[in-house]
Amino acid sequence: MFNIPSVPKPAVQGLSQDGLALLSPADLAATLPTGWARGWPALGASWEHLPPDTHLKDGGHYRRRRHSCFIQDLPGGQLVQTPHRAHWQPTDYNALHGGFERWFEPVDPAVATAPAWSSLLAGLGQLFGQVRPVPRWYIEAHQFRIDTTGGVGRPTPEGAHRDGVDFVVVMLVARRGVKGGETRVFDANGPHGLRFVMQEPLTMLLLDDARVIHETTPILPQEAGEVDGHRDTLVLTYRAGDFQAP
Repeated sequence: MFNIPSVPKPAVQGLSQDGLALLSPADLAATLPTGWARGWPALGASWEHLPPDTHLKDGGHYRRRRHSCFIQDLPGGQLVQTPHRAHWQPTDYNALHGGFERWFEPVDPAVATAPAWSSLLAGLGQLFGQVRPVPRWYIEAHQFRIDTTGGVGRPTPEGAHRDGVDFVVVMLVARRGVKGGETRVFDANGPHGLRFVMQEPLTMLLLDDARVIHETTPILPQEAGEVDGHRDTLVLTYRAGDFQAP
């Protein structure tokens, strides 16, 4: 197993040495001291207005989602939103939903242009640039809500996977009325792994996608009869070179 040190490593060190960094809200505030968190609560309400994901091939109706893309030039470049585009992954990385273009409703403009949003995405891009210096990041942002109205919700229906990018960010936005949802991260080239449940909003997991495989187990209602349990996350991917495309 990977070890979670009693004194967490700085994010850049954890990514460089272990291929991952797990940040508590306090760790995140110390890692990205840009003031973005002050504006974040105003954006959280946007997770209440995510449209259904109509592309689920397992027949489920447990996922809601928005998706937008951005480009960040380094060092110090501004975050620029691209014209709306499809999300695409090769089947090598997503055997269930790869190989075809998936169009989702874009992130609400009031969210995508908010200073807190831009500061968060750009700050993470700068951090990843310290681990892997590149001239430009191609960033995909996914707002997810996984709910249990059908009895079970699957955060990663494709199972343990990589995303075909350089870095992956998973930030917990909210968690209500659910149990389960264990995050699992495994060494892509060995037996070591890490398992934990993200409970506190603004807990963030940073992953070097080439070095680790990740998944999150299904969520279930916390109590019998619970009908509005859900788990909200922001998932970001950073890729050098270009966006993935057919």
